[in-house]
Amino acid sequence: MSSNPAPLISSNFLNDLKSKTSDSHKKLESLPVSSSILSPEMKIEDYCHYLALMQDVHDDTEAVVFPLVSDIIEDLEERKKSQLLENDLQFLNFKKESYKSVFDNQEMSVPFALGVFYVIEGSTLGGRFILKNVTLNEQLSQGKGVSYFSGYGDKTGSYWKSFLNVLEQYEQRFNCGDEIIKGAVYGFESIYNHFLSTEK
Repeated sequence: MSSNPAPLISSNFLNDLKSKTSDSHKKLESLPVSSSILSPEMKIEDYCHYLALMQDVHDDTEAVVFPLVSDIIEDLEERKKSQLLENDLQFLNFKKESYKSVFDNQEMSVPFALGVFYVIEGSTLGGRFILKNVTLNEQLSQGKGVSYFSGYGDKTGSYWKSFLNVLEQYEQRFNCGDEIIKGAVYGFESIYNHFLSTEK
């Protein structure tokens, strides 16, 4: 995948993917742990709790999903986030007590894994909006402790579009839309269950 992506291909598949994951996406966003970081009165402890949960998500993604999609997404190394989360938590003097597995489906197919990765990359895009709220907190107002939500900076939009191009081209080539959608729903549901099981 090039750093100068071709114009995003418009397709029924991408619309279908968004539509069929909409309910799972909304369900995840409705959890208290998700909404806490969008509150104008967000507390640092809630922010740290969220980052710690997302570190589990990204550690698992990099261990389970990345090896399956490494031949498809050329800039995969640049998309790693676990170190950013670790840096943010370290800045905030938060010690993560334990690691929890998020994705228990170790027998993922490549298209299924791409569906999970769609969820992960989508969260990076959404993180740019969350960044505006969390930086209102005095402890985070100097640009420290927010590297995870900063995503790819000004390139976040182009990274998202280039990924969708790769996803669309892969689906067209292998006609595996249903499997990608299953993976995306699984991704949302797995993160939802992880958040739910670790609510404070």
